[in-house]
Amino acid sequence: MVGDAISHSVLPGIVIAYLFSSQFDSIFIMIGAGIFGVFTTVIIDFFHKKLKLQEDASIGITFTWLFAVGVILIALFTGSATDLDQECVLFGELGTSFLDKIIIGGRLYGTRSMLMILPVFLVIVLFVFSGFKGLQLLAFHEEYALSKGINTRIWQLGFMSLVSITTVMSFESVGAILVVGLLVLPPATAYLLVGKLTKMLWFSCVIATFDCLLGYLFSIYFDVSVSSMIIVFAGIIFVLVFLGLKAQKKWKNNFSEQSVFE
Repeated sequence: MVGDAISHSVLPGIVIAYLFSSQFDSIFIMIGAGIFGVFTTVIIDFFHKKLKLQEDASIGITFTWLFAVGVILIALFTGSATDLDQECVLFGELGTSFLDKIIIGGRLYGTRSMLMILPVFLVIVLFVFSGFKGLQLLAFHEEYALSKGINTRIWQLGFMSLVSITTVMSFESVGAILVVGLLVLPPATAYLLVGKLTKMLWFSCVIATFDCLLGYLFSIYFDVSVSSMIIVFAGIIFVLVFLGLKAQKKWKNNFSEQSVFE
């Protein structure tokens, strides 16, 4: 839900950065969006922890207010001379991201979007592996962590800041819809299959990769949006897993009842 909030609340940062640079592909756009993404997590945490609002209310207040501010800034300062609008952070085009190649000395080093997200990926992997116990305590036993003297606020802000940065850095190539979908659907599917956190993390990665491969292949076949098809398949797989587990449970119950009767 915070990822969804960030996809809307970064709009003021994008508008302000555009007013300074007058370019859509400027690094200032990503910096502006990144600053407001982290700012969103700080405000949500402040409302929830300091003002004692429910977390969903804190998220709703923050992203609707900041998104509205972004819309007003567009209306007041950008005018009709630009095609910048309030939908600009919601859509990306994964199918054409490979065209923006980085070639140095005649050697291909990858695409711009790949090289931008790679450092974030490495930081996240390092953060999860080095701070796994702290993150686990924060997720399931926050009171116990506080009793052990662990600064849960720092862990919470660090984790949500990485969520924010990941979301913002992924906007340009894949769009916010795909980012939010992959934040939710693969972990939710993995949650149905396993009960241990470490296994859930690995299952989430495998399921997300499988969703992307199927979605990409079928988007080519049907000639439709890549991002949308990936999320469609992520939803289908979630439903199939849910129905499969439900059928399995029903079969086991029927088998147990039959065994007892015999």
